[in-house]
Amino acid sequence: MGFSIPLGIVAIGRNEGERLERCLQAAQKTGLPLIYVDSASSDESVERARRLGVAIIELDPTQPLSAARARNAGFRGLLERSPEIELVQFIDGDCEIVEGWLAVAVRSLDRDEKLGAVCGRRRERAREASPYNRLIDLEWDTPIGRTKAFGGDVLIRVPILLELDGYDETLIAGEDPDLAARVCAAGWEIDRLATDMTVHDADLSRFEQWWMRQVRAGHAAAEAWFRSSWSDTKNQRRVASILFWGGFLPLLAIATLPFGLLFLLAYPALGLRIYRNMRKRDRSPGDSALYAASCIEGKFAEFFGIVQSLVRRIRRAKPTLVEYK
Repeated sequence: MGFSIPLGIVAIGRNEGERLERCLQAAQKTGLPLIYVDSASSDESVERARRLGVAIIELDPTQPLSAARARNAGFRGLLERSPEIELVQFIDGDCEIVEGWLAVAVRSLDRDEKLGAVCGRRRERAREASPYNRLIDLEWDTPIGRTKAFGGDVLIRVPILLELDGYDETLIAGEDPDLAARVCAAGWEIDRLATDMTVHDADLSRFEQWWMRQVRAGHAAAEAWFRSSWSDTKNQRRVASILFWGGFLPLLAIATLPFGLLFLLAYPALGLRIYRNMRKRDRSPGDSALYAASCIEGKFAEFFGIVQSLVRRIRRAKPTLVEYK
């Protein structure tokens, strides 16, 4: 498969098992330079990649592990093997590149010199397997067009990564929006295309997995707030919402018992507002109700993540992965 701009692929993973094998096989079909970075997996991930003949980098587990560190290591390794590449497609090990995505994405970058990165639609492989998979599929359904953020799957120009020194390896979560913010601050634009990019396999079946995923989101919001101070108004509002709904309001209700129970009526009111907004976006009643309930529950998990992040900063502790699978 020929492209107008030379590119390569970096896949990262940790204990992804069969998901990783599907990820690498889909990437190999493109015929592009490919490297896999493993973050100290305890399953057969490295052996699976080796059987497929994929170039592998195994991160030293004595150093803090993070997706940011893995992506940077993969990027450096890819440049060493293929110094001619001008674009790099990052992909998580639980995702598969959709056939035809790269052709569309490269054309977009080739036509618009202002574009620094492009992403597309993520779809959930087994949406109906669990309510948590359904929620993640709803989460992936983001607006099309110019944006200020991207996720773990993104096609980005190599000179930008070199200029910005890649991903911030001190972040244990939120490394993608952090890099996206720096891309925009450097004067580049990001576009989300109306094209399927990857198929994601969340494989979440238990509440504790979903809870920890939201705790991780709280960590990401806190880190973005600590770093951007008051310049990122969108994240300010998000952190303020988490602190209010996940911490301040329940504490106020407890402190003013028994009358404080009336404050808890704000939660169903919030849920109803979220439900109505989802219905306006043509979501089904079931999906809208599930999403509304998840948003309320998520405030508590995210609050816990913010507190954890704050405590880690105060103690100056080394960052550790927040895993949910």
